[in-house]
Amino acid sequence: MKQKLVNFLLFQAGWLAVVLLGSGQYHWLGPVVVAAVVAWHLATSPSRQAEAQLILIALGIGLVWENLLTLAGVVVYPHGQLVGDLAPVWIVAMWAMLATTLNLSLRWLHGRFTLAFVFGAIGGPLAFLAGERLGAVIFPDTMLAMLVLGAGWGLLFALLVVMAMRNDGFVQMFPQARRAES
Repeated sequence: MKQKLVNFLLFQAGWLAVVLLGSGQYHWLGPVVVAAVVAWHLATSPSRQAEAQLILIALGIGLVWENLLTLAGVVVYPHGQLVGDLAPVWIVAMWAMLATTLNLSLRWLHGRFTLAFVFGAIGGPLAFLAGERLGAVIFPDTMLAMLVLGAGWGLLFALLVVMAMRNDGFVQMFPQARRAES
């Protein structure tokens, strides 16, 4: 239980730090924050390999999704884009940090794919709205952005929950949960 709470708090603090850094000239420090959270996560995981695989899967999904959003003009980042219209490194890196929550503080979503879809469809756009309020992202068309983000985050978050169940580095700590998910 303690590890779930620490995981939740690290993600929340990390998210805020990365978004605040992403909103200005220190955007390059965002991936450093993510690396620290991921390092702690892997150091405390009973199966580093499974969690590392999940983190890499999430990074791959995030790389494709975030670049689709920016190339389509759904979101615009005022800081941190290294190459043309590609997504900044800090926003892609946040997918690694999100992956650290999937088998701990968000473990309750395992096997609940409809709920995971709803959680992503609501939580993804809300997180982007908060990022917009903090100056890290701009929506040329807010309604379109919310619709695209909601649909995409719903699908991708449900997919991430499936991937987390297949790459569960904490199953040894929660064996009763694994039986319930089967």
